[in-house]
Amino acid sequence: MSVELLDRIVVVLVRARNPNNIGAVARAMHDFGFRHLRVVSEYAPPLEAARSAIDASAVLADAKVFGTVAEAVTDCSLVVGTTAVGERALEHPLYALAEAAGKIHGDAGDRASRIALLFGSEKTGLSNQELSHCHWLLTIPMHSHEEMRHPSMNLGQAVAVCLYEIVRGAGAQAATGVREAARAGEVERFIELVQQVLEASEYIRRHPANSSEEQVRRLVLRMGLTAADVPIWMGILRQVLWRMGRQDSEETP
Repeated sequence: MSVELLDRIVVVLVRARNPNNIGAVARAMHDFGFRHLRVVSEYAPPLEAARSAIDASAVLADAKVFGTVAEAVTDCSLVVGTTAVGERALEHPLYALAEAAGKIHGDAGDRASRIALLFGSEKTGLSNQELSHCHWLLTIPMHSHEEMRHPSMNLGQAVAVCLYEIVRGAGAQAATGVREAARAGEVERFIELVQQVLEASEYIRRHPANSSEEQVRRLVLRMGLTAADVPIWMGILRQVLWRMGRQDSEETP
């Protein structure tokens, strides 16, 4: 995982009161390479009591305290909340942790902005008002026991699991290679060429209900073309047009 992305992610603890839990969070952050801890509390959080956490002194020393969630995430372009779900009616998209980690990498956006991971209090989690600051939510899938209707993790454990999955996801992306997506202008040129092929083959005349520009565009966008894919596909379609005795307006074989 890049140092740049590690530095952009901030962990925000909302109404955390137990110094042992805060210390465990700081230790997990240190172990996985994250540095920015923010605590939202109406009262002075017990950071001094948590400073005994092994190897976490630097994280705790740099921790910032805010009175509201809005203040804590003001410089963040992506805010992700965590929830155990339970019977709560959610107003946000919800993703399991593995998928959420991928989205965090994919939605990172502007490199000058930060990404916030919000964790609620040990007892009640995040309130609806606090969740309203989130773009979407993540949950850690857990085994449900009959005697425990809404299973949830200890705060320190939850943070550690989330940070591990984010780091692990970055490693998987690096191993497989992240392909650059095609730009909208390139896709539009490809769509125009597809339309030429459909017209030359008389598909549009025979199947007008399936070949409107909007339908073709939706079909092409679902392909998820990369920047490397577009010239290959355009070359194929131009060859098809050439063999049919038709040439597109931009290029001939």
